Amino acid sequence: MHPALWISKTGLDAQKTNISNIANNLANASTVGYKKSRAVFEDLFYQNINQPGGQSSQNTTLPSGLMLGSGTKVVATQKVYTQGNTQTTNNNLDMMLEGSGFFQIAMLDGNMAYTRNGQFTVNSEGALVTSGAGYPLEPEIVIPHDATGITIGISGEVSVRMPGQKNHQVIGQITIADFINPSGLEPIGKNLFLPTGASGDPQEGVPGFDGFGDVRQGMLETSNVNVTEELVNMIEAQRVYEMNSKVISSVDKIIGFINQQL
Repeated sequence: MHPALWISKTGLDAQKTNISNIANNLANASTVGYKKSRAVFEDLFYQNINQPGGQSSQNTTLPSGLMLGSGTKVVATQKVYTQGNTQTTNNNLDMMLEGSGFFQIAMLDGNMAYTRNGQFTVNSEGALVTSGAGYPLEPEIVIPHDATGITIGISGEVSVRMPGQKNHQVIGQITIADFINPSGLEPIGKNLFLPTGASGDPQEGVPGFDGFGDVRQGMLETSNVNVTEELVNMIEAQRVYEMNSKVISSVDKIIGFINQQL
């Protein structure tokens, strides 16, 4: 079997994975806080026929070698944590992180998850929870049922105005977390991430201090997916897929010709 067939097959498999990743980015172009992924390619091992620098004669060496590659594969999908655009909602419970950091979300199993999606609401007890699954924000912030106004400062301080009172009353402090390697976080859906050994341990802090981002009330961070860029990437992936298919077709014709002539 001609090795070019298997090499081209690896190219087809890699581009199928690449297109799936692009499709997921496009599907989440309107997902609040979504961070786009990019496929990371690596070439496979090489058949070393002539080693560079090998002795070609008594007094000369090979300036370059003869090494035949085995194709390519996708080894990772890397999250890109660039800042998304700002969407103003004027909803007092919507929050955006301007800069680095993640909101901390308490999961039902007791573990901590992390998100850039600041779409929060309140549950039946007045606690701030995620709008989708209803997971509570950590540390817990409980809004009194009779509060007439909610203010969230850029440092995460939450205060409310109670009936009959002139001044706001502080009821809690939002803290956020960051990681040495955010790309190492594991996405689990629902706009949530889990820490891994690659991400490092979470570093908790107050928004606006020690390199953490600010909290912006009444705003949301949109997806950082550039639709035009993704469409260009998809066209490029499609063309590479077609070229690998063409190689398979050409090799098949060559093999067929040899079989007919010999």
